[in-house]
Amino acid sequence: MPPFEGSKPAVCPKGETNNIVSIDVGGQLFQTTKQTLTSAGPKTFFSRIAESSGIYTPFIDRDPELFSLILSLLRTGNLPSKAKAFDLQDLIIESRFYGVETLLINSLSNPSQFEPFNLHKSLLLPLNGRDSPSALAAPAFGALHVAHGSKITSFDWSLRRKSTLLTHFTAVDSLLALSPSLVAAGANDFSGLQILDLEKGRVRETLHWENVTKSGSTVQAIGSSPEQMFVSFESSRRNSNSIMVYDVQSLAPVTEIAHNEIFGADIDSAIPATKLQWVESCKLLMASGSHSGPSGVSGNMRLWDVRSGNVVWETSEKVDCFADVAVCDGLSVIFKVGVNSGEASYVDLRKLSSFGCKIQTQGNQVFCTKAGDVELWSEVVLNGGRIFKKNLMGRVRDMGGAKVTNLAFGGSTMFLTRKDHQSVEVWQSSSTDF
Repeated sequence: MPPFEGSKPAVCPKGETNNIVSIDVGGQLFQTTKQTLTSAGPKTFFSRIAESSGIYTPFIDRDPELFSLILSLLRTGNLPSKAKAFDLQDLIIESRFYGVETLLINSLSNPSQFEPFNLHKSLLLPLNGRDSPSALAAPAFGALHVAHGSKITSFDWSLRRKSTLLTHFTAVDSLLALSPSLVAAGANDFSGLQILDLEKGRVRETLHWENVTKSGSTVQAIGSSPEQMFVSFESSRRNSNSIMVYDVQSLAPVTEIAHNEIFGADIDSAIPATKLQWVESCKLLMASGSHSGPSGVSGNMRLWDVRSGNVVWETSEKVDCFADVAVCDGLSVIFKVGVNSGEASYVDLRKLSSFGCKIQTQGNQVFCTKAGDVELWSEVVLNGGRIFKKNLMGRVRDMGGAKVTNLAFGGSTMFLTRKDHQSVEVWQSSSTDF
């Protein structure tokens, strides 16, 4: 039987096109327009209803209250506030029935709904096994991938369903989502970057760096721009390192930058990039890495022009070297956390002058972890100048705990992991909390 069946004919004045569509859902009559129905896309459930308007009033044997939420989603692109009174799983089932799950994902994962000062811990995602999370990937299309030990556990956009893939790695150290079903994974002690098909549960392709000594190449970091993927490799003998650039669609190698062959005690060239972040506003790649030795921790940060392969800015640090670095593209600022002081400091990208835990950016906000707490840094404009103010994150019951080991952002949600915890904390704003 089709999903809806005809009842009484609709009345359409002669010579006029009736734009109003009536729909009977579970005995309750709804009226909307053809434009609203066709906004779901061609060849969908709703487009069929729009095409049949004027012939009969369709009857759909579904819950009218849930249908009203779906109709609001079609009209505005967002769920109404009353949707919080319903179970998210019920909404998911209805969105799949009507073929508008993508619209629901976009609504709940909309970055515009991200309220940094209103985040609170709303959910705990348990992981199988005894290994703590080592890497997170939270793609914009609404999902979460968690590396823990030799496994990668993927949660769907609703965070209700999960699947686990066993990899060849002893432990996964770097993770990057390439598409809803593909991730790039690498390890500090396992040769090659693996492209994993999560749906089929297999390795689709392995990328290697051909270094001079022909030894294996381990992955130290992965990053990406809209068109390219960047991979920091180090030879297994630890005597050379490089950053390779690949086409993000075909995975074909494009160019090589930052190639270093280490001779003698050249410590600076011995440090591979352990963090890669694309700066879209400048069209530059930020690469940073640090090294701990008998004399303390030293490191360097560089901004690379990928097209020319040239460094456009760099700084080396030996006093209070960075524990972590992040670029806030919207604010044109590089932030760092000092390895000794634990304090956050920054340099204005527009000036590119030297300055001088975990730190990540989301929109125009900077999140910095100190021990078990999370600080939120935001810009305050004062008398024509700019300063950054920090605030502690979360409600009293959410604050503190074990050391934060990973931060990731997906849509309007923040994901957080802690040392020796086999779970992922989900932090959401009240407006997105179900």
